[in-house]
Amino acid sequence: MSNLLEVRNLKKYFKTPKGLLHAVDDVNFTIKMGETLGVVGESGCGKSTLGRLVLHLIELTDGELYFEDEDITNPSRAKLKDLRQNMQMIFQDPFSSLDPRKTVKQIIAEPLQVYKKFDTSEKLNKRILELMTTVGLAERLEGAYPHELDGGRRQRIGIARALALNPKFIVCDEPVSSLDVSIQAQILNLMQDLQKEMNLTFMFISHDLSVVKHISDHICVMYLGKIVEICSSKELFKNPLHPYTQALLSAIPTPKIDKSSENRIILKGEISSPINPKPGCRFAPRCLYAMEKCYEIDPESIETFPEHFVACHYVNQ
Repeated sequence: MSNLLEVRNLKKYFKTPKGLLHAVDDVNFTIKMGETLGVVGESGCGKSTLGRLVLHLIELTDGELYFEDEDITNPSRAKLKDLRQNMQMIFQDPFSSLDPRKTVKQIIAEPLQVYKKFDTSEKLNKRILELMTTVGLAERLEGAYPHELDGGRRQRIGIARALALNPKFIVCDEPVSSLDVSIQAQILNLMQDLQKEMNLTFMFISHDLSVVKHISDHICVMYLGKIVEICSSKELFKNPLHPYTQALLSAIPTPKIDKSSENRIILKGEISSPINPKPGCRFAPRCLYAMEKCYEIDPESIETFPEHFVACHYVNQ
């Protein structure tokens, strides 16, 4: 299976009054066609920024991006417009990401009109109804406005809009985090069905490990702009190696009340500042196994097991 997206040494720094904030720092990964890469980590670790960088919604500071083996690091304006047809995004908030002044029909129609996909209104309307049916929206809702619908239906509108141009790759930025649990399951099942039918490739950003495990083929764990561990979904839950990954997995709630805190890893210490970070592992101040070396040298991502990469001095010593 060939790689659809390849990211090499991607960086994004933001200027602040106190210095450069390293939001995404030297990130590397690949996503194969038809697969899902889950991206997990605490709030503020750079997950959403990474997704926006890949789509050129914000400009990168350094690094390289390849889509279908083509360099898209610095695309021209015309090339970027062309790329938009193959790279789309489903946003976290299904309300603020939709234009409140437009109906369901108008929202879904917008990308089709921008790219002039149909020469008659009949063909356009037919395509809109096809997309609504695909994502489970009733035809009677085509004249409704976003504020008249619940969160699940709003998110289905966002999915329909993302699918309108038949993209190959979709960044899903916490698409179910603001929905009820029962609605979350419906949206996740819908996305998996669409992936099989349309051979879609997803980059699924979330802080919910249970959701990521359900939908992802591979998972990368981020901490303060760095990827600390990346491997297959099954391998991560079976054999987590990085101390931060172990702490994240231990925090997953368990239905067994008497054993809920038995193996819980409690992190202590201060979170490092992402502004002008010092050399060394950024997780070191909170790590149970930190050594002197961890505070002095940035750990490299090493293939500790087949297709299981970890950036940790303790694990790789």
